[in-house]
Amino acid sequence: MSAGAPASAPARPWPTAARLRASAAYWAPLLPAQATVLLLCAPADAGTVTAWGTVAPADAASAVLVVCCGLRLLRHRARPLSRTAALVLGAPVVGAALATVASGDPAASLPGLVRHLQIFVLVPAALLLTLRDARDFRVTAGSLVLLALVQGALGVHQYLTATGASYMGHDIRAVGTFGPLDVMGMATVVGCGLTAALALGLAPAPNAPGLLRPAALGGAAALVVPLAWSFSRGAWIATAVAVGVVLSAAGVRVAAGALTVLVALAVVLVGGAGVGSAVLGERLASITAVADAPDRSVTDRYALWAAAAGMWRDHPLTGVGPKQFPAHRDGHAPLGLSSGGDTAGAGVPFRREPLLSPHNVYLLALAEQGLIGATALVGSWAALLVCGLRRLWRVRRGAVAGWCGGGKGCGRVELGQADLGQAGRGRVELGRVDRGGSGCGRSGRGRVDCGLVAVGLLVWQAVDFLSSDIGGPSTVLTAVLLGLVGWWALEPGAVREPESGRAPARCGT
Repeated sequence: MSAGAPASAPARPWPTAARLRASAAYWAPLLPAQATVLLLCAPADAGTVTAWGTVAPADAASAVLVVCCGLRLLRHRARPLSRTAALVLGAPVVGAALATVASGDPAASLPGLVRHLQIFVLVPAALLLTLRDARDFRVTAGSLVLLALVQGALGVHQYLTATGASYMGHDIRAVGTFGPLDVMGMATVVGCGLTAALALGLAPAPNAPGLLRPAALGGAAALVVPLAWSFSRGAWIATAVAVGVVLSAAGVRVAAGALTVLVALAVVLVGGAGVGSAVLGERLASITAVADAPDRSVTDRYALWAAAAGMWRDHPLTGVGPKQFPAHRDGHAPLGLSSGGDTAGAGVPFRREPLLSPHNVYLLALAEQGLIGATALVGSWAALLVCGLRRLWRVRRGAVAGWCGGGKGCGRVELGQADLGQAGRGRVELGRVDRGGSGCGRSGRGRVDCGLVAVGLLVWQAVDFLSSDIGGPSTVLTAVLLGLVGWWALEPGAVREPESGRAPARCGT
C-alpha cells in the first residue's frame, strides 16, 4: 500500500454472544405487544371456543402481555402509573363494575365485564407500561402498518378473484383473514394502518432512514385500494376525518406536499385498478342517502339505535348490564327490525347472524352501562384526546426541553450500567443510554411522528365508534390503539429496572 493511499475501513466485527444476549434481553419485553398486533393475521377460525366466547390468538397474546407486565412490576416493585394515568385508564372500571352488579343477570354480564376490562383498561395499561421510549412506540406502530399491508394485500386478492365476502350478490367484499362474520375487521386494520403510515411519513424521526418518508406515504396511498374495496362506509368516514386531523396537525407546508403525493398515488392506484366501478360509486352515493332513501342495513341500524335509547330510558344510571343488549333488544326495537344479517362468501356458507349490538359504541355504552358507565368511558377517551393534543402542541412548539417520556425535569432516568458520562445525551434506562431520535433528545421535536400517530389513531377510533361495535377478533386492536395513545398522552413512567444502590438522576444532569 502506498503512503498516500487511504487506509481501508476496518472490517465490522461479528456480534458477540454477549451483544446478542443484550439485544435479545432488550427486545424481549416488546414481543408480546408485537405478537398481539401481528397475530391478527391469523385466520378467523383459529380461535378457541370457550364458555365465555371465542378466544382468538391475538386475545391470548394480549393476556400474555398483561401477565408479563404485571410480573415485571412485582419483581421490581415499581410504581406502575402516575395518578393522572391511573384515573384516566381506571375510570371505565367503575361504570362497568356498577353496571354488572346492577344487572338483572350478573352472571351473564360477567363475561362482558371481563371483555370490557381487557379492551379498555388492562391491555392499554400494560402496553403503556411496556413502551419505554419513542423507538418502542415506532416499532409497535410499524407492526400495525405491516398488519394493514398484509391484510390489505389479501383483501385486494379477494376482490380481484371474487373470493371475498358476499356483497350485492357477488363475492367481492375485501375482508382479509377476518371472514364475513367480521366484515369490519379488515377495514378497521387498514384504516388504522393508513393513518399511522401517513403520520410516520409526514414527520419521520431525525435518525430515520431516508426511504422512510416515501415508503410510508406510498404505503398509505396503497392502502386506499383495500379500504375502498372493503365497502365499509364507517371506515371511509373515520379514515377521512383522521387523515384531515393528521394533515392539519402536521403543518400547512408539510401537509400540502404530502397530500399532493398521496392523492396522486391514490388516483393512479384507484383508477388503474378499476376501483371506480358502479358498485363502489353506488356505495359512495349511499352515504349521502342515509336520511332520504336508506338501504336495509341503515334502516336496521336506526332500529337498533332506537332500541339502545329505549334501554337507557328504562335504566338511565347503570343500564341493563354488559352483554345484555341482545336479551333486551326485542322489547325495545321497532317491529321493522330484521331478524338478522345475511353473511356468506370467503369460504363460509350462507347464514343469518343475529344483531347483537346497535353498531354504535356510544349508544351501546349508554344501553348497557347507563349514564355513569358511558360518562366514565367517553370521559376517559376525551381526556386522552385533550392530553394528546396538548402534548403534540407543546412538542411542535419546542416547549418540551429535555423531555424523555415525561414532562419537564421528568426525573425518570435511572443510572445503571451505562457510562455516566453519556447521561447528558439521553436517558439512561434499563442499563442503557437511549440517544437521539429514539430517546429523549434535548427537545421533543423528534417525537412529532409519535404524536401524529397517537392523535390520528384516537380520532379514527372515536369516529368509527359511531357506526361500529366492539365484537369480533379485531376488537383487540382497539386496546393496542388506546395503549399507544395512552403512552403519548399520559406521560407514563417506563418499567425501570435500576440496580440496587444506584441513585436516580434527572435527564441531563
